[in-house]
Amino acid sequence: MTSMFSRARAWFRQHKRRVKRVATGAFIGLVIVLLVRVGLTIEWNEVVGAILETPSTALLQAGLLVVVSYVVYTGFDLLGKWYTGHDVPWWRTMMFAFMSYAFTMNFSAAVGGLALRLRLYGKQGLAPGQIMRVMGLSMTTNWIGYCLIGGAGFASGAIRPPAEWEIDAGPLRAVGAVMVLVALGYLALCVFSKTRSWTIRDHVIELPEWRIAALQLLLASCNWALMGGVVYTVMPGDVPYLTILGTLLIGAIVGSVAHIPGGLGVTEYVFITLVTDVPRHQVLGAVLVYRALYYVAPVLLAGAWYLIFEARSAAPSSDGTELASGKASTNAEA
Repeated sequence: MTSMFSRARAWFRQHKRRVKRVATGAFIGLVIVLLVRVGLTIEWNEVVGAILETPSTALLQAGLLVVVSYVVYTGFDLLGKWYTGHDVPWWRTMMFAFMSYAFTMNFSAAVGGLALRLRLYGKQGLAPGQIMRVMGLSMTTNWIGYCLIGGAGFASGAIRPPAEWEIDAGPLRAVGAVMVLVALGYLALCVFSKTRSWTIRDHVIELPEWRIAALQLLLASCNWALMGGVVYTVMPGDVPYLTILGTLLIGAIVGSVAHIPGGLGVTEYVFITLVTDVPRHQVLGAVLVYRALYYVAPVLLAGAWYLIFEARSAAPSSDGTELASGKASTNAEA
């Protein structure tokens, strides 16, 4: 029995990449099938009507929340500036963060979070290793905040699973408690750990100081809460905010696992499935309005801003940066 297990483990290690690709492909295929099934049952003229019926005051409020959310996110890169000590001006750091976030939300982290940051910061003279530290801190900030706010909602019972789910609130509360412990454990590690850096596969991971870690949790939690506020503002009916936020958090993790840029279609499906107090065409209309405000409008602005930046930038990227950017793009395509 032990030898059989050893052989199975050795086979899995040898074929891990292939198994991962097959599993990911199967998951994406399942998502596409579910989306097609849902799409065939929706009256799209009613969805368009629901979009057009969105109150102008709700659109204005949601738009303001989008602006605040993106400003909060730029704080992630300001923390990266503090963490690495680079000399890019704060206002330019915020501009780079905005463009990276908008591209990440629409085209994946490989494009916005990595390749675009390598390009933008590289033109300011930062080394690829330093840029990777900024990006790594930003990603950690985002998901640590996710663990804190999502875990708190699940563990407290404020975010409950729908009645049609085959699990009760108990397991979900346990998962939430683990998520909160992960977030608080990260903070405790930054506060109390005497070892401040580790080398894992030739990559040096250095803990930030506790003040940066505390701000990571604060900013990321606020950003997720603001994203939920955007959907809540444009959603008709009396759906509780915590239900909207919990659904958004579930959709985010499903979209991330599926590796679908922007969670396109996945977020919509999750909301249609879990928000049952409002007609499906109204739920879909609200989520599409959210996508237009939070995804499409910012990336159009970021794209124009990026083109202007490239046109005005006289300093070419160093060979090392362009090479790193090229490798990042190749890895993303792979």
